[in-house]
Amino acid sequence: MSRIDETRPFVPVRIAVLTVSDTRGLAEDRSGDTLVQRIEAAGHILAARAIVRDERDLIAAQLRAWTLDDGIDVILSTGGTGLTGRDVTVEAHRDVYEKEIEAFATVFTMVSMQKIGTSAVQSRATGGVANGTYLFALPGSTGACKDAWDEILVWQLDYRHRPCNFVEIMPRLDEHMRRK
Repeated sequence: MSRIDETRPFVPVRIAVLTVSDTRGLAEDRSGDTLVQRIEAAGHILAARAIVRDERDLIAAQLRAWTLDDGIDVILSTGGTGLTGRDVTVEAHRDVYEKEIEAFATVFTMVSMQKIGTSAVQSRATGGVANGTYLFALPGSTGACKDAWDEILVWQLDYRHRPCNFVEIMPRLDEHMRRK
């Protein structure tokens, strides 16, 4: 069973939030705001925030730039994970991933089923790793962002979470790129 080991120190991680939208600016970005509030409430650091249009190349370019930034450990994008023609965030993420975290989509679907039933099948939330950085593509609804954070990410991004978590393996994510 998952638990927080209070004998371990909390380790804040640096998280960037990318909103994908053709219509929203920062003033209307409720999903981005939801993620920022949760990131800061958990004790993590908001490292960057941006909004890009629903264009695969633009999304991938921003993701790549952030994966190369030593001041960013995790990227959360919101929006563009659905099934419509303009929903290309998942494809952009996969253009960047070195490894996909397939179980993230599975666990997110399980969480969503509890909240929205079979409508969960319409989400293509995904997660992966590139350049030693975690990337997660979340749906654009505030409810989905809350679910992903509250039920999965807040735990996996907490170094104290047992039996294991994403933070403790961060130093090894790019070990294949180091000189031997």
